[in-house]
Amino acid sequence: MVWETNFPGLSLRRRGKVRDIYDLGDRLLIVATDRLSAFDVVLPTPIPDKGRVLTQLSLFWFETLAGIVPHHVLTASDFSGELAPYADELSGRAMLVRRTEPIPIECVVRGYLAGSGWKEYQQTGGVCGIALPGGLRESEKLPEPIFTPATKATSSHDENISFEEMASRIGRDLALRLRAVSVEVYSRAAAYAARRGILIADTKFEFGMEHGALLWIDEALTPDSSRFWPAADYQPGRAQASFDKQFVRDYLERTGWSKQPPGPELPADVVAGTQGKYREAYKRLVGRDLDEGIA
Repeated sequence: MVWETNFPGLSLRRRGKVRDIYDLGDRLLIVATDRLSAFDVVLPTPIPDKGRVLTQLSLFWFETLAGIVPHHVLTASDFSGELAPYADELSGRAMLVRRTEPIPIECVVRGYLAGSGWKEYQQTGGVCGIALPGGLRESEKLPEPIFTPATKATSSHDENISFEEMASRIGRDLALRLRAVSVEVYSRAAAYAARRGILIADTKFEFGMEHGALLWIDEALTPDSSRFWPAADYQPGRAQASFDKQFVRDYLERTGWSKQPPGPELPADVVAGTQGKYREAYKRLVGRDLDEGIA
């Protein structure tokens, strides 16, 4: 397990909730650790294999859907030169990527009514300014996927905004392009996943600009950035079982924890259960076990 990385000689740009990012000039090194956050708090207990699942699943989607939008990955296997001393620790969990100018918007696409979207629908009959049919139930499949952007927050919860608000912040042309790309990526990925027994209820994307070109950055359709539901157990009108960290959230809700730092240690059965869910999601989607053919 890797809780955090420390690579002498490399410049640590940022240590996020899950990823450690190193500045290599015109490139960035993104290392997915096994840290897990819930309710915006990093928990003290790592989840074995989590970082490898996030990296390998992102690589799978980046390549599978590259025909829609190019991605920022340069390599996830060649850790030579200044990275050579750390190649073993980087193997399977790191990506060397292009440096871009990140667009400060979370591009969220929802195919089902869940999470904050379900709460907002109950109050307003819509989500992010998008009116929806009446009488929809929790977890109901929407008539078509909807694009519900959010602001990117570094120290607090992201805030849902309307498309018009997004357009006023970054420009209408770019906003229209991001909406079209996000919905197409989601739709293609959701159709693929459904054939493998996983419903992608919603997901978030991040994009950046490099010399005027739009690139898909950060992570891609992982259990951390998406709600993955087992199709065989799907039943609208209630919350769903999931392959994502909802398993941990549900446990924490039962403990009565205040959702303020520090987070509690996770018991061994919750750790093992979460590890199993991440690995199972990877295996279903990619078609092989995590330990087979790591890049």
